[in-house]
Parts: sequence; C-alpha cells; structure tokens
Amino acid sequence: MKVILKEDIRDLGTMGDTVNVADGYGRNFLLPKKLAIPATKVNIRMVEHEKRLINKRKEKIVNQVTDIKNNLEKAEINIPVKVGENDKIFGSITSMDIEDKLKEIGFNIDRKSIMLDNPIKDLGIQTVKIKLHSEIIAEIKVNVIPE
Repeated sequence: MKVILKEDIRDLGTMGDTVNVADGYGRNFLLPKKLAIPATKVNIRMVEHEKRLINKRKEKIVNQVTDIKNNLEKAEINIPVKVGENDKIFGSITSMDIEDKLKEIGFNIDRKSIMLDNPIKDLGIQTVKIKLHSEIIAEIKVNVIPE
C-alpha cells in the first residue's frame, strides 16, 4: 500500500514522503492515527503544492535572517566594565549583557540564541556566535573595554 506521510516517522520516512508499507500497517495504524494519507493522484498533487509553499516561506525567512546577519556582523558592540589592578575585570560578561547591548543598538536577539561557551572574563575583542536560524549563525565582535 502506498501512503504519503503527514509526520516524520522513525525508520519509515519524513513528512511528505511517499512510501510503500504493508497493507495492515497502513490500514490499521498509519491511516487511523492520521500519520499518513493514501497516495492518490489528488493527494500527491496536494502534498507537492504544500511543499512548494513551505519552501517559498522558508526561502523568504532565510533571506530576512541573512539580512539581519549581515547587519549584525557590521555592528560594533562595546561593553564597558570596571577593572582593577592589572586590567582584571570585576565579574564577567554574560549572554544577558550582550543581549542588553544588542537591544540598545536596535537588534532584538534572545539571549538563548547567543552561543557563549563561558562568560567573558578578559578585556579586548571576543568573537561571539549567535544562532539566528537553524542554518544561519552570525559571528559578532564584542569589545570589552575598561570603564
């Protein structure tokens, strides 16, 4: 029996795939649980149309995120901190501090998307990665300067 998957099913396929399954598996499990639909000509055309629409939306989102990435990488982020002897900073710079600075210059980036392995504890320019989309990661320069 040929069916079109409506969801990702482990060991069978991903959403939108047309797969051959045993008749009983299709009739008794996949179809009643609405995990698949029969692979008729109408259903195949409908799924192809939905795939095209999804790809167009995804392409539009990727283009918007790429523009944000380019603007973000051009921006200068200076974070002033209090320093003690030997230019040792008090405390550290966390993703919350970076998020606040980004909001000040007009970027609404969630701190959870800032990929900071460890808090910044040194003066100077540090490279920080920001995950904007599943496929797009921006690298920004954060300049930690004495106050």
